[in-house]
Amino acid sequence: MLNVVVLNGGRGAATLIPALLARRGLNVTSVVNAYDDGKSTGAIRRFFGMLGPSDLRKVQELMLPQDDPDLAAHRHWFRYRYPLDVDRAAVLADLTDFARGAADALAGARSGNARVVAGMRAFVAAFLRGLALIEPVIGEPFDFADCSVMNCVFAGAFLAHDRNMEEATLALDRLFRLTGTVLPTSIENKQLVALRENGEILYCEAEIVELRSNVRIDRVYLLDRPLDRDRFERLSLADKRAYLDLHHCFVGVSAGVERALRAADLIIYAAGTQHSSLYPTYLATGLAGAIADNRRAFKAFITNIGADYETPSYRASDYLRGAYRYLCLSTRRDFAVRELFDVALINASRIKADETYVTFDADNFGDLPVELAVGAFESAERPGQHDGERIVAELLRRYEARDTDHGAAA
Repeated sequence: MLNVVVLNGGRGAATLIPALLARRGLNVTSVVNAYDDGKSTGAIRRFFGMLGPSDLRKVQELMLPQDDPDLAAHRHWFRYRYPLDVDRAAVLADLTDFARGAADALAGARSGNARVVAGMRAFVAAFLRGLALIEPVIGEPFDFADCSVMNCVFAGAFLAHDRNMEEATLALDRLFRLTGTVLPTSIENKQLVALRENGEILYCEAEIVELRSNVRIDRVYLLDRPLDRDRFERLSLADKRAYLDLHHCFVGVSAGVERALRAADLIIYAAGTQHSSLYPTYLATGLAGAIADNRRAFKAFITNIGADYETPSYRASDYLRGAYRYLCLSTRRDFAVRELFDVALINASRIKADETYVTFDADNFGDLPVELAVGAFESAERPGQHDGERIVAELLRRYEARDTDHGAAA
């Protein structure tokens, strides 16, 4: 069994994860940061004082067993969001009825798996009990408009597992008997903010994701609590930067992630949004050390196919340099590039006419001692996205070739 660890965001590995799971003999673990604070996830975080479950939920959906006779019902739960005009009393009645066993349906889906239904009922009941205590303290009712039903289930699992996000995530893994494992990068509840090169502050993860500007982000930070926007804007740029440097939290990588990285045979840095999904993961203290200390593992970096507003004008080398920078920011240790990366996969195809493709700048890799795999890694069926099967085939071929070379050298 080959242990594969993928560092990714919620949708950043939407083609890669299924391709890995389709291969026999691979034990797949996905590592995801949980700093999302947009929409209903932001409300869940504010009410329950927890990390955001949305990206964890999205990757877990990719790992639902495809041969499960109840797949359609379980997928419905993972995808269902209450309508914007939903009646709060109707939602509470539906959740209460489901928790008490009076109805088999939750959000209109019926599962025939009694074990899964019982587990879901227990987590919904924990959510309702917690909400009844939290709302009077918060001083406002929870708004279910556009709320993911699985976010409520995650909140219940979080409360049922002593407010430990890793244990809550693993409980849902076991409940649905997922074909892989999803783990939060850290269990520490922090706020993600960003400083742009023009001095503008992005005060939450949602603002980073919704960014529509070609001004680069200079640095992301993790803070104990949200910033007061009105007061913080009165500071000079120098004082803003000094404050953020002083208050950045060096969160510890979760125990499960560290174990997975130390046992990994193949470590994959997936493509995706850098500042909101990937760089916050790399900032976790202990993560880079676990990667570097695992000298047996083959470590592959996948560059993005297309540019986005988080990384405007990024060339292929910029993605690798950015990852290296944030991995080194996580600790005082001075890592060598080759301790963290063996190969970089760079797409060279140009299928989609209106896509802003990332340029392969070969001349800028001179001081980056990694093997370069440049090829057509774009999906013909979904131009602008990676071809997961082709990526996995390339990685496994290179892993096996390196393993053979190492064996011959020994």
